This record gives sequence, structure tokens and C-alpha cells, in this order.
Amino acid sequence: MTRHEDKEAAVRRLLDTPHPPVPGDLARRAAERGSRRLHRARRVRRALWILGVIAVAVFFAWASVARPWEVPPAETTPPLEGW
Repeated sequence: MTRHEDKEAAVRRLLDTPHPPVPGDLARRAAERGSRRLHRARRVRRALWILGVIAVAVFFAWASVARPWEVPPAETTPPLEGW
């Protein structure tokens, strides 16, 4: 037998056995868990958006004070030649 046939035979044996009983509140518990995950994902997404907005605001505040696009003033004066 090949490996695929072994797996297929194992699956067939598993499906031929009686299925275990399913708890009656399984759907309710699954819905609650999904709801919690959804709320958690929303909170994380909202926090990331807020952090992003704060980061952009801080960057613009820094850029308005530091003005990185301007050429810095010369540290020394140019030599006086031709006097």
C-alpha cells in the first residue's frame, strides 16, 4: 500500500465508527467565542488607527519645528578673498 492509500484507509475506518455526541451548547459557545474574537479584532484595529494618527501628528509637529527640508546655516563664514 502506498502512503496515500494508508491515509485513505485510516479515514474510512474513522468514518465507519459511531460519531461522538456533540454538546448541546456547542453552537452558543462557538458564537460567543467568535463574538469575543471579533470585538478583540475591532479593538486592536481601532488602537492601531489611533496610534497611526498620533504618529502622523507627532511627525508633522516635529517637522514644523525642525524644518528638515531647509538647508542648515553655514557653520563658518566664507573666506574673504580679493580685498
